[in-house]
Amino acid sequence: MTKAALAEAVGVSTRMVTAYERGEKEPSQRTIAKLSQVLRFPVEFFSGPGLDEPPMDGASFRALSNLTARQRDQALGSGALALAFSDWIEARFRLPEPDVPQHQGIDPETAAMAVRSEWGLGERPIRNMVHLLEAHGVRVFSLTTDSAAMDAFSFRRGNLLYVFLDTMKSAERSRMDAAHELGHLVLHWKGGARGRDCEREADLFGSAFLMPRGSVLAEAPRGGRLDQIIKAKRHWKVSVANLTYRMHGLGLLSDWQYRTLFIEISQKGYRTHEPDGTQRETSQMLAKVFQMLRDEGVTMGQIAYELRVLPDELSNMIFGLILTPIDGSGNSPQDRGSEDRPKLHLI
Repeated sequence: MTKAALAEAVGVSTRMVTAYERGEKEPSQRTIAKLSQVLRFPVEFFSGPGLDEPPMDGASFRALSNLTARQRDQALGSGALALAFSDWIEARFRLPEPDVPQHQGIDPETAAMAVRSEWGLGERPIRNMVHLLEAHGVRVFSLTTDSAAMDAFSFRRGNLLYVFLDTMKSAERSRMDAAHELGHLVLHWKGGARGRDCEREADLFGSAFLMPRGSVLAEAPRGGRLDQIIKAKRHWKVSVANLTYRMHGLGLLSDWQYRTLFIEISQKGYRTHEPDGTQRETSQMLAKVFQMLRDEGVTMGQIAYELRVLPDELSNMIFGLILTPIDGSGNSPQDRGSEDRPKLHLI
């Protein structure tokens, strides 16, 4: 919402909203209650501790030139809530330490193979990009639907690494986004990943990381038949467009074959609807965390209460990464009794 829209909805002036944000004025309890209703945050949120936001200068925003300031700020705001949740988890669980190599200044293909070597991957296909990132200390969260225009973004915060993915995409495109963001963390670890050159480097890294040169030269089909490429793409769990691009880059497709294939891919709608799609990736780390919390009797509603947000806000952070029931009551733990727990029946 703009300040003007919020001011109108709450019944105060735009100047007063600005004064609230700057800390120059303190809203009345009645105004706070109205802010809570309009913005859909508990009243307790507004008196909670300050939130760390992702560093705007250090974050790698995809398609930055096409983003509005509002879309960027939405992503940063969602990231701030996810950081608070991440801190909540870090205080209770021992998670893997970051182990992402830093290779700034070398070409993306070489960097991708170096990371594969350091992580002991060789040239075999990567079964799950989210699991791989988490195993090497990267915290993975979901972009909210309001921030889907971002595609994905990543950043460093102290010694911790974060990647935010659009989990509404196809599994193949989400895997490539994850590899792309890993490229930023490897190649542009000093921050400030901006511009087309940085995006192109991350694209090349992601392509080489998911589809190593030797593996593609050995396994990819010869010729320009789309049905063969659709069948072959499952070996690397990538999109048909990504494999076509990689094959052309490695000289396995002529310029004419490449253009013809992409016309056919576009005509069949395969740029948005992936043929013969693979299974969507989920988070192993979050699944283990929530399983242990459930074993201890800690519900999603309790976590949301401690973070001073509604359960659906917490759900947005992990949407598509874990399948878990959401307690949408928004009540405090003291207000919930055993009768509120869902009764499941085996059918």
